[in-house]
Amino acid sequence: MDRISAIRNVEDALREFENGDADLAATERRVAAVLRTYATEFDGDDDVFRAVGDDPVDGTVVVAPSEPAARERVLAANGTSGEGDADGAGDPEFDVERF
Repeated sequence: MDRISAIRNVEDALREFENGDADLAATERRVAAVLRTYATEFDGDDDVFRAVGDDPVDGTVVVAPSEPAARERVLAANGTSGEGDADGAGDPEFDVERF
């Protein structure tokens, strides 16, 4: 799915919500499905990665040029600095895998 197609699908979902043809939960599911499809079919210079590990990062999907960049983006997306305290405690433990 290309970017324009994804945007059109999201617009369709929002239009149905605005017209009362879909409720919020159905709209959220549809928009999430569009985004998931777009991300897994992403055709760019970067790759799609998924975090596997501790909450809250487990399952986070990001687009990044490398695994280290993907780790940084996963942490940023979850509001985690990646620095923890002085001994590294508090950081979620996770790996990233190509998705």
